[in-house]
Amino acid sequence: MSGMSVSGVGGSAWKAGGTEEKTLARTLREEQESRPDLAEMMKEAREKVAEREKMFKIPQNSRRYGDAAMIAYSRLARARSLGDVDAASGYARRQIAQLRAAKRTDSENADRIQAAINQLQKAVNRAGRKKREISQENLTAKRQARLEKEKRTRQAKRLRHQLKNRQTQRILRESGYLREAEIDNRLQGQLSAARLELREQMRQLSESTQVPVDAAVEQYAAAAAPPAPPPKISVEA
Repeated sequence: MSGMSVSGVGGSAWKAGGTEEKTLARTLREEQESRPDLAEMMKEAREKVAEREKMFKIPQNSRRYGDAAMIAYSRLARARSLGDVDAASGYARRQIAQLRAAKRTDSENADRIQAAINQLQKAVNRAGRKKREISQENLTAKRQARLEKEKRTRQAKRLRHQLKNRQTQRILRESGYLREAEIDNRLQGQLSAARLELREQMRQLSESTQVPVDAAVEQYAAAAAPPAPPPKISVEA
């Protein structure tokens, strides 16, 4: 009897264990079937990456506004005569007029356009300074030539040395202008990306809070509404 009892208990335990294993296997199989496969996960990841890149991509109508200032400074640095300086200044002025018109139609890039306008206005002012410097250099060169013609070698050599120093300092200063425009252009690009990111975060926050806010408004309106009047009892009946 005791042997039969033990055997019966063991058989029951084995059956119970087998049932649990089958249940666990079925649960795992259902979970695996409901889980998206690798191809779907990769597709979803690519879509998210594409959406992110699209969000940070500079709009096509931005026209790389910052390039105008760098082109203006490059022309100004290459200018060797008063006419060349006038041409560089005229280019900067035309770009300012175009950017002011673009600012009225492209409000999304208004900050970047204004930064480019500021750089171009500096280029116009610096072009005026270069004209004055070139005029002074031309006068110094004429004096040097006259001194050399008069055999006043020592004074001519001194003026030639001064002229070279002035030209070297001007070249270094103009290369600094171009670097300044490049740095400002990169900074404006980073600021544009940051503004796009902030705008996207605000949009997501607005979408996530819109439903709770609407529900709260409805609850408040329902609570503030006056109670419905009790039904009238007709005495005619």
